[in-house]
Amino acid sequence: MPLETPARIVRALVSRGYNAEREAVTLIAGSDDPGVTLAQVVESAPDDALRITADHVRGVLASTPEADPPEVAPTSGAPERDPSVSPATSNDETEPVGDTTPPEAKGSWSGRNTDPALRSLEIANDMTGQSTGTGEYDDFVKVFRDRYEKLSKMLRGRVNHRPAKAISKMSGGEDAELVGLVNDVRSTKSGHWIVELEDTTGTFPCLVMKDKDIAAYVDELLMDECIAVQGTLSGDAGILFVDSMHFPDVPRGHKPNTADRHVQAALISDVHVGSQEFMAEAWDRFADWLHTEEAANIEYLLIAGDMVEGVGVYPNQDEELDVIDIYDQYEAFSEHLKSVPGDLDIVMIPGNHDAVRLAEPQPGFDDELRDIMSAHDATITSNPSMVTLEGVNILMYHGVSLDEVIAELPAEKASYDEPHKAMYQLLKKRHVAPQFGGHTRLAPEELDYLVMEQVPDIFHTGHVHKLGWGKYHNVLAVNSGCWQSQTDFQKSVNIDPDSGYAPIVDLDTLNMTVRKFS
Repeated sequence: MPLETPARIVRALVSRGYNAEREAVTLIAGSDDPGVTLAQVVESAPDDALRITADHVRGVLASTPEADPPEVAPTSGAPERDPSVSPATSNDETEPVGDTTPPEAKGSWSGRNTDPALRSLEIANDMTGQSTGTGEYDDFVKVFRDRYEKLSKMLRGRVNHRPAKAISKMSGGEDAELVGLVNDVRSTKSGHWIVELEDTTGTFPCLVMKDKDIAAYVDELLMDECIAVQGTLSGDAGILFVDSMHFPDVPRGHKPNTADRHVQAALISDVHVGSQEFMAEAWDRFADWLHTEEAANIEYLLIAGDMVEGVGVYPNQDEELDVIDIYDQYEAFSEHLKSVPGDLDIVMIPGNHDAVRLAEPQPGFDDELRDIMSAHDATITSNPSMVTLEGVNILMYHGVSLDEVIAELPAEKASYDEPHKAMYQLLKKRHVAPQFGGHTRLAPEELDYLVMEQVPDIFHTGHVHKLGWGKYHNVLAVNSGCWQSQTDFQKSVNIDPDSGYAPIVDLDTLNMTVRKFS
């Protein structure tokens, strides 16, 4: 097949396991016989090379007398755009836009800024290699005690907390304030609500009257989350009549951090390589676009889990697999990852389809899988993790608990069509997976790695295969969709995925645009 376009040359190189510099592709495309030149370049490349450089191509062309290497056209002006496509705007109200302009139409350019002195990438809360839980009762006690201690500190500045045991000894009619984990929520015959709170000393029942404004908060409660209440004890001091309720929450005056220069990050998730429905062509368009001048400011790529489709994740999944073996799936994913620019800093966390334990927090991939996914020397960390890019704190969490939040809360507060609203609830609770014993599997550790001790500037999730974003108390919440079209299983549970999207965040302003490649 003739290789008359740079895009096809890039795909041909990727299929052989190589990434390539833009200038190298241009040189191959301008040679007398691109197909022969490409084959010679691949054959002559060093054994340890992952990327074809312009020097590799020049060496081949110089050894072929009849081939005069073309000059690379200088960059001139802004890249061309398809006039039928509306340009993306740099604000939070932007709509998804298509970008069908072929890479070769965008002109050549000198490449993105790869000066390491300008970049910074730090990881916090990575629990990989730190797991101590054995599943014993004492392990569960430790993790919930740590959860309570961390979250109660956020609330004690707002209430004059007294332990449950101490409140039970107070006289009737006194004012009381309590911080505790939600142990039970039940309605009375009169339509009021009993919320039972538990701290390290015991439990205490709290009554929320149905005619109070705070009754609406009861619909938002999840088991095991931490809240604070203020109210008055009944005459016999056996119950607390609640007047106000508080959540750990993000402070309303939160001022997010921003980068000191104009630099962007692409946020994606749920690639699902190995599925018959993996959208390889959309991924190729995304990867090609990342090589263009239009994407010159994108220096970071964050992938929030589910690199592969996995095996045995749901009933009859084997009937929908294009790649049966799990290790072969990761090999295929690594090949696709090679097609993105090698000068990006890449961060990856696992998801529930990946080959790590299902219980959260999930440690990063093991050494065998890391060796397979070695393309571009990506940073691999646990799920969840706080990733700091040039001062901007990005909480990456795959998002399995979103299923539970959406199932438990009213549709106006959490739904699959607006996944960012479910993320708002997690921010409000300052915990990525508060409810224990439900759909989300939680691992007992000495520390609760799922608490949001630090307020993120960006909260990035995936899992639900829906695109949604918005700001909650100045925190940008982004659920980034997926790269898999609708499977038969998704049809059976009425999931219509948002596929082939790439949210792009300006780290200097936290404004966002969305690119569509499907």
